[in-house]
Amino acid sequence: MSTTSIEPGDLYLAEILFTSGEAAKVRPALVLWLDADDCVVCLITSVGPRGERDVVLQDWSQAGLLRSSTCRIGRLTTIEQRLLFRRIGRLSERDAHQLAQAWYTHNRPGWDIIPW
Repeated sequence: MSTTSIEPGDLYLAEILFTSGEAAKVRPALVLWLDADDCVVCLITSVGPRGERDVVLQDWSQAGLLRSSTCRIGRLTTIEQRLLFRRIGRLSERDAHQLAQAWYTHNRPGWDIIPW
């Protein structure tokens, strides 16, 4: 883990466990929030968007990514902060705004317990 403090909006290379739990892969991740020694991250991929919860990053190069990238706000995971290897950059204000719009529009529970 980097010696700098971790902040929401930072992009890191992180060890992300596959959903099967059988292996892990180092991949870019966007830090969304911190929770004690853990953090909630959003997965970043070079694959194009698959749906409304995928946000294409306009300023991917400025953020330290090597290729055009998509932030999958529907693919959140909680990891220990120690699994964040190296800070690669920070989300631009423009991409942060776009991500926030998609978050508030599309990320809500898939059940109707509370009528939103």
